[in-house]
Amino acid sequence: MSSPDPPTETPGFNAPTWPTQPMYSNLGEVRAHLLPSKACRTPTSRSSSTVPQPLPPPLPKKTLARARSLPTQGVLSPSPTPAGQPPRPLTGSCSVDESQAGGDEARPACPPAELPFCSLDMELGLSLHDLHCPEAVHAVLAARQLEGLRTVHSRLRARFLGGRPGPCRPHHSFRLLDSLPCVKSGDSLYYRIVQVDKETWHVLAAKVPKPGAKEPHPWGLELQASLSPHFNLQGLCGQVPEGALPEAPWIGPVVLAAEVPERTVAQWLVEADAQRPPDFFWAVALMLLQLSRALELLEARGATLTELRPENLLLVAPRGCAASGHQRLLLADFGRVHSRPSEALGAHALQLGRLLRTLLDRVPLATPLTAGLERLAAQLARVQPSATLMRGALQALLWGPGYELRGRGTALGPWLRVRRALLVLHLAQRAAAGEVPGLEDWLCCEYLVEATEASMGHALELLWG
Repeated sequence: MSSPDPPTETPGFNAPTWPTQPMYSNLGEVRAHLLPSKACRTPTSRSSSTVPQPLPPPLPKKTLARARSLPTQGVLSPSPTPAGQPPRPLTGSCSVDESQAGGDEARPACPPAELPFCSLDMELGLSLHDLHCPEAVHAVLAARQLEGLRTVHSRLRARFLGGRPGPCRPHHSFRLLDSLPCVKSGDSLYYRIVQVDKETWHVLAAKVPKPGAKEPHPWGLELQASLSPHFNLQGLCGQVPEGALPEAPWIGPVVLAAEVPERTVAQWLVEADAQRPPDFFWAVALMLLQLSRALELLEARGATLTELRPENLLLVAPRGCAASGHQRLLLADFGRVHSRPSEALGAHALQLGRLLRTLLDRVPLATPLTAGLERLAAQLARVQPSATLMRGALQALLWGPGYELRGRGTALGPWLRVRRALLVLHLAQRAAAGEVPGLEDWLCCEYLVEATEASMGHALELLWG
Protein backbone atom coordinates (compact mmCIF):
# COMPACT_ATOMS: atom_id res chain seq x y z
CA MET A 1 0.00 0.00 0.00
CA SER A 2 1.52 3.30 -0.95
CA SER A 3 0.46 6.89 -1.04
CA PRO A 4 2.04 10.32 -1.24
CA ASP A 5 0.09 11.30 1.90
CA PRO A 6 1.15 10.18 5.36
CA PRO A 7 -1.07 8.01 7.53
CA THR A 8 -2.97 9.62 10.34
CA GLU A 9 -2.80 6.82 12.88
CA THR A 10 0.24 8.24 14.71
CA PRO A 11 -0.13 11.98 15.27
CA GLY A 12 2.19 13.65 17.72
CA PHE A 13 5.78 14.71 18.11
CA ASN A 14 7.06 11.44 16.68
CA ALA A 15 5.28 11.99 13.36
CA PRO A 16 7.69 12.33 10.46
CA THR A 17 8.19 15.59 8.67
CA TRP A 18 6.75 15.05 5.22
CA PRO A 19 8.33 16.80 2.21
CA THR A 20 6.40 19.08 -0.05
CA GLN A 21 4.24 17.25 -2.56
CA PRO A 22 5.83 16.87 -6.00
CA MET A 23 4.38 19.02 -8.78
CA TYR A 24 3.34 17.59 -12.10
CA SER A 25 2.91 19.31 -15.44
CA ASN A 26 2.23 18.50 -19.04
CA LEU A 27 5.62 17.33 -20.31
CA GLY A 28 4.47 17.80 -23.90
CA GLU A 29 3.90 21.50 -23.33
CA VAL A 30 7.23 21.92 -21.54
CA ARG A 31 9.03 20.12 -24.34
CA ALA A 32 7.34 22.31 -26.95
CA HIS A 33 8.71 25.43 -25.25
CA LEU A 34 12.20 23.96 -25.04
CA LEU A 35 12.43 22.99 -28.74
CA PRO A 36 14.13 25.55 -31.03
CA SER A 37 12.01 27.38 -33.54
CA LYS A 38 11.83 25.86 -37.01
CA ALA A 39 13.87 27.52 -39.71
CA CYS A 40 10.86 28.46 -41.83
CA ARG A 41 9.14 30.41 -39.06
CA THR A 42 9.88 33.91 -37.88
CA PRO A 43 8.68 35.62 -34.77
CA THR A 44 7.26 38.53 -36.82
CA SER A 45 3.62 38.90 -37.75
CA ARG A 46 2.25 37.16 -40.87
CA SER A 47 3.41 38.82 -44.11
CA SER A 48 1.17 39.50 -47.08
CA SER A 49 3.96 38.50 -49.46
CA THR A 50 3.15 35.77 -51.89
CA VAL A 51 6.72 34.51 -52.12
CA PRO A 52 6.51 30.77 -51.49
CA GLN A 53 8.28 29.58 -48.38
CA PRO A 54 10.17 26.30 -48.28
CA LEU A 55 8.37 23.52 -46.43
CA PRO A 56 9.97 22.32 -43.19
CA PRO A 57 11.59 18.91 -43.19
CA PRO A 58 9.23 16.21 -41.96
CA LEU A 59 9.52 15.24 -38.32
CA PRO A 60 10.84 11.74 -37.71
CA LYS A 61 8.15 9.28 -36.74
CA LYS A 62 8.39 8.11 -33.16
CA THR A 63 7.93 4.41 -32.65
CA LEU A 64 7.04 2.89 -29.32
CA ALA A 65 8.66 -0.43 -28.59
CA ARG A 66 6.24 -2.68 -26.80
CA ALA A 67 6.69 -6.14 -25.40
CA ARG A 68 4.91 -9.00 -27.13
CA SER A 69 2.68 -10.60 -24.52
CA LEU A 70 0.62 -13.29 -26.17
CA PRO A 71 1.94 -16.84 -25.98
CA THR A 72 2.59 -18.62 -29.23
CA GLN A 73 1.12 -21.95 -28.26
CA GLY A 74 -2.31 -23.13 -27.24
CA VAL A 75 -4.29 -20.42 -29.05
CA LEU A 76 -6.71 -21.17 -31.82
CA SER A 77 -5.30 -19.66 -35.02
CA PRO A 78 -7.55 -17.60 -37.31
CA SER A 79 -7.41 -17.78 -41.07
CA PRO A 80 -4.16 -16.63 -42.68
CA THR A 81 -3.78 -12.99 -43.58
CA PRO A 82 -4.63 -12.28 -47.24
CA ALA A 83 -1.78 -11.60 -49.62
CA GLY A 84 -0.52 -8.05 -49.58
CA GLN A 85 -1.75 -7.42 -46.03
CA PRO A 86 1.11 -7.45 -43.50
CA PRO A 87 0.24 -9.24 -40.28
CA ARG A 88 -0.54 -6.95 -37.39
CA PRO A 89 0.74 -8.38 -34.12
CA LEU A 90 -1.16 -7.97 -30.91
CA THR A 91 1.19 -6.32 -28.48
CA GLY A 92 0.95 -4.81 -25.05
CA SER A 93 2.99 -2.82 -22.61
CA CYS A 94 4.12 -4.00 -19.21
CA SER A 95 2.67 -2.13 -16.23
CA VAL A 96 4.03 -4.30 -13.42
CA ASP A 97 7.24 -3.42 -11.60
CA GLU A 98 10.16 -5.57 -12.70
CA SER A 99 10.65 -6.67 -9.13
CA GLN A 100 7.22 -8.31 -9.30
CA ALA A 101 7.58 -9.87 -12.72
CA GLY A 102 8.62 -13.23 -11.32
CA GLY A 103 5.55 -13.67 -9.14
CA ASP A 104 3.08 -16.50 -9.68
CA GLU A 105 5.59 -18.27 -11.86
CA ALA A 106 4.75 -19.34 -15.41
CA ARG A 107 2.16 -16.59 -15.72
CA PRO A 108 2.74 -13.56 -17.98
CA ALA A 109 3.38 -10.28 -16.18
CA CYS A 110 2.50 -8.10 -19.18
CA PRO A 111 -1.13 -8.26 -20.31
CA PRO A 112 -1.86 -8.64 -24.02
CA ALA A 113 -3.34 -5.60 -25.68
CA GLU A 114 -7.06 -5.59 -26.28
CA LEU A 115 -8.40 -5.61 -29.83
CA PRO A 116 -10.46 -2.47 -30.55
CA PHE A 117 -14.11 -3.15 -31.26
CA CYS A 118 -13.92 -1.06 -34.44
CA SER A 119 -11.11 -3.13 -35.95
CA LEU A 120 -11.11 -3.80 -39.66
CA ASP A 121 -12.37 -7.16 -40.83
CA MET A 122 -8.89 -8.12 -42.02
CA GLU A 123 -7.48 -7.43 -38.56
CA LEU A 124 -9.87 -10.00 -37.17
CA GLY A 125 -8.31 -12.66 -39.38
CA LEU A 126 -11.53 -13.28 -41.32
CA SER A 127 -11.60 -13.31 -45.09
CA LEU A 128 -14.74 -13.16 -47.24
CA HIS A 129 -14.51 -16.90 -47.73
CA ASP A 130 -14.25 -17.47 -43.96
CA LEU A 131 -17.57 -15.75 -43.35
CA HIS A 132 -19.27 -18.63 -45.15
CA CYS A 133 -17.42 -21.18 -43.01
CA PRO A 134 -18.89 -21.55 -39.49
CA GLU A 135 -15.81 -23.45 -38.29
CA ALA A 136 -13.53 -20.54 -39.21
CA VAL A 137 -15.81 -18.00 -37.53
CA HIS A 138 -16.00 -20.12 -34.37
CA ALA A 139 -12.21 -20.51 -34.31
CA VAL A 140 -11.69 -16.74 -34.54
CA LEU A 141 -14.26 -16.03 -31.82
CA ALA A 142 -12.76 -18.66 -29.53
CA ALA A 143 -9.25 -17.21 -30.02
CA ARG A 144 -10.45 -13.66 -29.32
CA GLN A 145 -12.30 -14.77 -26.18
CA LEU A 146 -9.20 -16.52 -24.89
CA GLU A 147 -7.08 -13.45 -25.60
CA GLY A 148 -9.62 -11.28 -23.79
CA LEU A 149 -9.61 -13.53 -20.73
CA ARG A 150 -5.81 -13.46 -20.70
CA THR A 151 -5.95 -9.68 -20.68
CA VAL A 152 -8.46 -9.60 -17.81
CA HIS A 153 -6.44 -12.14 -15.82
CA SER A 154 -3.16 -10.24 -16.27
CA ARG A 155 -4.67 -6.89 -15.34
CA LEU A 156 -6.37 -8.26 -12.25
CA ARG A 157 -3.13 -9.94 -11.21
CA ALA A 158 -1.28 -6.65 -11.62
CA ARG A 159 -3.90 -4.97 -9.45
CA PHE A 160 -3.83 -7.60 -6.72
CA LEU A 161 -0.03 -7.76 -6.56
CA GLY A 162 0.62 -4.07 -7.26
CA GLY A 163 1.93 -1.58 -4.74
CA ARG A 164 4.38 -4.03 -3.24
CA PRO A 165 7.22 -2.19 -1.46
CA GLY A 166 10.81 -2.81 -2.37
CA PRO A 167 13.45 -4.08 0.03
CA CYS A 168 14.33 -2.01 3.08
CA ARG A 169 17.18 0.48 2.69
CA PRO A 170 19.41 2.10 5.31
CA HIS A 171 17.78 5.50 4.74
CA HIS A 172 14.27 4.19 5.46
CA SER A 173 12.60 5.17 8.72
CA PHE A 174 9.84 3.37 10.58
CA ARG A 175 6.86 4.29 12.76
CA LEU A 176 4.86 1.93 14.93
CA LEU A 177 1.11 2.31 14.36
CA ASP A 178 -0.22 0.17 17.20
CA SER A 179 1.25 -0.99 20.48
CA LEU A 180 -0.84 -4.18 20.35
CA PRO A 181 -0.57 -6.87 17.66
CA CYS A 182 -3.17 -6.74 14.91
CA VAL A 183 -3.11 -10.55 14.52
CA LYS A 184 -1.85 -13.40 16.68
CA SER A 185 -1.02 -16.49 14.65
CA GLY A 186 0.14 -19.83 15.97
CA ASP A 187 3.82 -18.89 16.06
CA SER A 188 4.00 -15.12 15.49
CA LEU A 189 2.63 -11.73 16.51
CA TYR A 190 2.01 -9.15 13.79
CA TYR A 191 2.33 -5.40 14.42
CA ARG A 192 1.40 -2.70 11.92
CA ILE A 193 4.25 -0.31 11.14
CA VAL A 194 4.91 2.35 8.50
CA GLN A 195 8.02 2.31 6.33
CA VAL A 196 8.89 5.84 5.22
CA ASP A 197 10.96 6.57 2.12
CA LYS A 198 10.99 10.32 1.39
CA GLU A 199 7.42 11.13 0.27
CA THR A 200 6.37 7.47 -0.06
CA TRP A 201 5.07 5.31 2.74
CA HIS A 202 4.04 1.67 3.04
CA VAL A 203 2.06 -0.04 5.79
CA LEU A 204 3.82 -3.31 6.57
CA ALA A 205 3.64 -5.97 9.26
CA ALA A 206 6.43 -6.66 11.72
CA LYS A 207 6.51 -10.43 12.25
CA VAL A 208 7.59 -11.08 15.85
CA PRO A 209 8.13 -14.68 17.07
CA LYS A 210 5.86 -15.68 19.93
CA PRO A 211 7.60 -16.36 23.22
CA GLY A 212 8.06 -20.10 23.58
CA ALA A 213 7.27 -20.84 19.94
CA LYS A 214 8.99 -23.73 18.22
CA GLU A 215 12.36 -22.88 16.69
CA PRO A 216 11.82 -22.33 12.94
CA HIS A 217 13.71 -24.46 10.45
CA PRO A 218 16.37 -22.28 8.75
CA TRP A 219 15.97 -24.06 5.38
CA GLY A 220 12.37 -22.93 5.09
CA LEU A 221 13.18 -19.35 6.09
CA GLU A 222 15.92 -19.18 3.46
CA LEU A 223 13.46 -20.50 0.88
CA GLN A 224 10.91 -17.83 1.81
CA ALA A 225 13.49 -15.07 1.45
CA SER A 226 14.46 -16.32 -2.03
CA LEU A 227 10.95 -16.57 -3.53
CA SER A 228 9.55 -14.11 -6.04
CA PRO A 229 6.25 -12.41 -5.12
CA HIS A 230 3.40 -14.93 -5.12
CA PHE A 231 -0.25 -14.26 -4.47
CA ASN A 232 -0.60 -16.97 -1.82
CA LEU A 233 2.82 -16.94 -0.16
CA GLN A 234 3.83 -14.45 2.49
CA GLY A 235 6.46 -12.09 1.08
CA LEU A 236 9.21 -10.44 3.09
CA CYS A 237 10.69 -6.95 2.63
CA GLY A 238 13.69 -7.10 4.96
CA GLN A 239 14.12 -6.33 8.64
CA VAL A 240 13.40 -3.60 11.12
CA PRO A 241 16.90 -2.81 12.40
CA GLU A 242 17.50 -3.04 16.11
CA GLY A 243 16.89 0.32 17.73
CA ALA A 244 14.87 1.70 14.81
CA LEU A 245 11.69 1.57 16.95
CA PRO A 246 12.57 2.36 20.56
CA GLU A 247 8.91 2.15 21.58
CA ALA A 248 8.45 -1.33 20.06
CA PRO A 249 7.22 -4.06 22.45
CA TRP A 250 9.90 -6.49 21.21
CA ILE A 251 13.65 -6.70 21.46
CA GLY A 252 16.05 -7.06 18.56
CA PRO A 253 15.51 -7.02 14.80
CA VAL A 254 12.36 -8.56 13.29
CA VAL A 255 11.38 -9.36 9.72
CA LEU A 256 8.90 -7.28 7.74
CA ALA A 257 6.01 -8.87 5.87
CA ALA A 258 4.64 -7.14 2.76
CA GLU A 259 0.98 -7.82 3.62
CA VAL A 260 -0.73 -6.90 6.89
CA PRO A 261 -2.91 -9.86 7.93
CA GLU A 262 -6.44 -9.29 9.17
CA ARG A 263 -7.10 -12.68 10.77
CA THR A 264 -6.09 -16.31 10.61
CA VAL A 265 -8.10 -19.12 9.08
CA ALA A 266 -8.66 -20.46 12.59
CA GLN A 267 -10.19 -17.14 13.67
CA TRP A 268 -12.31 -17.03 10.52
CA LEU A 269 -13.69 -20.49 11.32
CA VAL A 270 -14.71 -19.36 14.81
CA GLU A 271 -16.55 -16.39 13.29
CA ALA A 272 -18.19 -18.63 10.69
CA ASP A 273 -19.42 -21.01 13.38
CA ALA A 274 -21.14 -18.10 15.10
CA GLN A 275 -22.64 -16.54 11.95
CA ARG A 276 -23.26 -19.64 9.78
CA PRO A 277 -22.84 -17.84 6.43
CA PRO A 278 -24.81 -19.44 3.58
CA ASP A 279 -21.73 -19.54 1.31
CA PHE A 280 -19.51 -21.19 3.93
CA PHE A 281 -18.41 -24.14 1.81
CA TRP A 282 -17.95 -22.00 -1.27
CA ALA A 283 -15.57 -19.80 0.74
CA VAL A 284 -13.85 -22.93 2.10
CA ALA A 285 -13.33 -24.26 -1.43
CA LEU A 286 -11.83 -20.92 -2.56
CA MET A 287 -9.47 -20.94 0.44
CA LEU A 288 -8.36 -24.51 -0.24
CA LEU A 289 -7.84 -23.61 -3.89
CA GLN A 290 -5.51 -20.79 -2.87
CA LEU A 291 -3.73 -23.08 -0.42
CA SER A 292 -3.16 -25.63 -3.16
CA ARG A 293 -1.64 -22.86 -5.31
CA ALA A 294 0.88 -22.19 -2.53
CA LEU A 295 1.61 -25.89 -1.96
CA GLU A 296 2.06 -26.33 -5.71
CA LEU A 297 4.96 -23.88 -5.70
CA LEU A 298 6.54 -25.55 -2.66
CA GLU A 299 6.42 -28.92 -4.41
CA ALA A 300 7.97 -27.38 -7.51
CA ARG A 301 10.85 -26.20 -5.30
CA GLY A 302 11.32 -29.63 -3.71
CA ALA A 303 9.85 -28.48 -0.39
CA THR A 304 7.12 -29.77 1.89
CA LEU A 305 5.13 -28.20 4.72
CA THR A 306 5.47 -30.64 7.59
CA GLU A 307 2.47 -29.37 9.59
CA LEU A 308 -0.55 -27.61 8.11
CA ARG A 309 -2.19 -25.53 10.84
CA PRO A 310 -5.17 -23.16 10.30
CA GLU A 311 -3.78 -20.79 12.94
CA ASN A 312 -0.73 -20.19 10.71
CA LEU A 313 -2.72 -19.51 7.53
CA LEU A 314 -3.33 -15.76 7.18
CA LEU A 315 -6.21 -13.91 5.52
CA VAL A 316 -6.07 -10.43 4.02
CA ALA A 317 -8.38 -8.47 1.72
CA PRO A 318 -6.99 -8.38 -1.85
CA ARG A 319 -5.80 -4.97 -3.04
CA GLY A 320 -8.59 -3.01 -4.67
CA CYS A 321 -11.35 -5.33 -3.39
CA ALA A 322 -14.06 -4.78 -0.82
CA ALA A 323 -13.22 -5.98 2.67
CA SER A 324 -16.51 -7.92 2.74
CA GLY A 325 -15.56 -10.09 -0.24
CA HIS A 326 -13.57 -13.31 -0.42
CA GLN A 327 -10.15 -12.98 1.16
CA ARG A 328 -6.66 -13.73 -0.01
CA LEU A 329 -4.97 -16.63 1.77
CA LEU A 330 -1.27 -16.46 2.65
CA LEU A 331 0.88 -19.40 3.67
CA ALA A 332 3.22 -17.89 6.25
CA ASP A 333 4.57 -20.84 8.25
CA PHE A 334 7.88 -21.28 6.44
CA GLY A 335 9.55 -22.27 9.71
CA ARG A 336 7.89 -25.68 9.22
CA VAL A 337 8.94 -26.06 5.58
CA HIS A 338 11.64 -28.67 4.93
CA SER A 339 13.39 -30.14 1.96
CA ARG A 340 11.08 -32.87 0.68
CA PRO A 341 12.32 -36.46 0.79
CA SER A 342 11.50 -38.53 -2.24
CA GLU A 343 9.13 -40.81 -0.32
CA ALA A 344 6.94 -37.92 0.93
CA LEU A 345 5.32 -36.98 -2.38
CA GLY A 346 1.76 -37.18 -0.96
CA ALA A 347 2.37 -35.41 2.35
CA HIS A 348 0.44 -32.30 1.35
CA ALA A 349 -2.52 -34.34 0.06
CA LEU A 350 -2.84 -36.17 3.38
CA GLN A 351 -2.74 -32.93 5.36
CA LEU A 352 -5.18 -31.16 3.07
CA GLY A 353 -7.53 -34.14 3.27
CA ARG A 354 -7.51 -34.06 7.08
CA LEU A 355 -8.13 -30.31 7.08
CA LEU A 356 -10.99 -30.67 4.61
CA ARG A 357 -12.55 -33.45 6.70
CA THR A 358 -12.40 -31.23 9.79
CA LEU A 359 -14.10 -28.38 7.94
CA LEU A 360 -16.84 -30.62 6.56
CA ASP A 361 -17.69 -31.86 10.06
CA ARG A 362 -18.21 -28.33 11.38
CA VAL A 363 -21.28 -27.44 9.31
CA PRO A 364 -23.12 -30.53 8.04
CA LEU A 365 -24.96 -29.45 4.91
CA ALA A 366 -26.00 -31.51 1.88
CA THR A 367 -25.25 -29.63 -1.35
CA PRO A 368 -23.61 -30.68 -4.62
CA LEU A 369 -20.47 -28.81 -3.57
CA THR A 370 -20.25 -30.50 -0.18
CA ALA A 371 -20.77 -33.88 -1.84
CA GLY A 372 -17.86 -33.11 -4.15
CA LEU A 373 -15.69 -31.97 -1.26
CA GLU A 374 -16.52 -35.18 0.63
CA ARG A 375 -15.44 -37.18 -2.41
CA LEU A 376 -12.23 -35.14 -2.72
CA ALA A 377 -11.34 -35.66 0.95
CA ALA A 378 -11.64 -39.42 0.49
CA GLN A 379 -9.61 -39.37 -2.72
CA LEU A 380 -6.82 -37.29 -1.18
CA ALA A 381 -6.29 -39.92 1.50
CA ARG A 382 -6.45 -42.78 -1.01
CA VAL A 383 -4.61 -41.44 -4.08
CA GLN A 384 -2.34 -38.83 -2.45
CA PRO A 385 -2.08 -36.66 -5.61
CA SER A 386 0.18 -33.68 -6.23
CA ALA A 387 -0.87 -30.14 -5.35
CA THR A 388 -1.36 -29.47 -9.07
CA LEU A 389 -4.00 -32.21 -9.29
CA MET A 390 -5.60 -31.01 -6.06
CA ARG A 391 -5.90 -27.53 -7.49
CA GLY A 392 -7.48 -28.87 -10.69
CA ALA A 393 -10.00 -30.90 -8.71
CA LEU A 394 -11.04 -27.89 -6.63
CA GLN A 395 -11.39 -25.77 -9.77
CA ALA A 396 -13.65 -28.42 -11.31
CA LEU A 397 -15.82 -28.53 -8.17
CA LEU A 398 -16.19 -24.75 -8.22
CA TRP A 399 -16.70 -24.05 -11.93
CA GLY A 400 -17.07 -27.40 -13.70
CA PRO A 401 -17.07 -29.65 -15.63
CA GLY A 402 -19.38 -31.67 -13.44
CA TYR A 403 -19.88 -35.32 -12.59
CA GLU A 404 -22.00 -35.93 -15.68
CA LEU A 405 -19.03 -35.18 -18.00
CA ARG A 406 -16.71 -37.75 -16.45
CA GLY A 407 -15.43 -40.69 -18.46
CA ARG A 408 -13.14 -41.22 -21.39
CA GLY A 409 -14.14 -39.88 -24.77
CA THR A 410 -16.18 -36.97 -23.40
CA ALA A 411 -15.78 -33.84 -25.53
CA LEU A 412 -14.47 -31.37 -22.95
CA GLY A 413 -13.13 -28.92 -25.56
CA PRO A 414 -16.57 -27.57 -26.56
CA TRP A 415 -17.52 -27.28 -22.88
CA LEU A 416 -14.38 -25.22 -22.24
CA ARG A 417 -15.07 -22.87 -25.15
CA VAL A 418 -18.66 -22.32 -24.00
CA ARG A 419 -17.53 -21.58 -20.44
CA ARG A 420 -14.97 -19.05 -21.69
CA ALA A 421 -17.64 -17.29 -23.75
CA LEU A 422 -20.03 -17.22 -20.78
CA LEU A 423 -17.34 -15.77 -18.50
CA VAL A 424 -16.65 -12.98 -21.00
CA LEU A 425 -20.37 -12.14 -21.04
CA HIS A 426 -20.57 -12.34 -17.25
CA LEU A 427 -17.67 -9.92 -16.79
CA ALA A 428 -19.13 -7.54 -19.40
CA GLN A 429 -22.53 -7.50 -17.67
CA ARG A 430 -20.94 -6.78 -14.30
CA ALA A 431 -18.75 -4.04 -15.77
CA ALA A 432 -21.83 -2.41 -17.33
CA ALA A 433 -23.41 -2.37 -13.88
CA GLY A 434 -20.32 -0.67 -12.40
CA GLU A 435 -19.10 -3.74 -10.51
CA VAL A 436 -15.37 -4.33 -10.09
CA PRO A 437 -14.08 -7.88 -10.65
CA GLY A 438 -12.98 -9.55 -7.44
CA LEU A 439 -10.84 -12.43 -6.25
CA GLU A 440 -13.28 -15.13 -7.35
CA ASP A 441 -13.47 -13.65 -10.85
CA TRP A 442 -9.68 -13.69 -11.11
CA LEU A 443 -9.36 -17.29 -9.90
CA CYS A 444 -12.08 -18.43 -12.32
CA CYS A 445 -10.42 -16.52 -15.14
CA GLU A 446 -7.09 -18.16 -14.30
CA TYR A 447 -8.70 -21.58 -14.44
CA LEU A 448 -10.38 -21.12 -17.81
CA VAL A 449 -7.27 -19.52 -19.34
CA GLU A 450 -4.97 -22.36 -18.27
CA ALA A 451 -7.35 -25.32 -18.57
CA THR A 452 -6.99 -27.92 -21.30
CA GLU A 453 -8.99 -31.00 -22.14
CA ALA A 454 -6.22 -33.12 -20.61
CA SER A 455 -6.05 -31.17 -17.33
CA MET A 456 -9.83 -31.25 -16.89
CA GLY A 457 -9.85 -34.97 -17.66
CA HIS A 458 -7.26 -35.59 -14.93
CA ALA A 459 -9.34 -33.56 -12.44
CA LEU A 460 -12.51 -35.53 -13.21
CA GLU A 461 -10.55 -38.79 -12.97
CA LEU A 462 -9.29 -37.82 -9.50
CA LEU A 463 -12.75 -36.83 -8.31
CA TRP A 464 -14.93 -39.51 -9.87
CA GLY A 465 -12.59 -42.14 -11.31
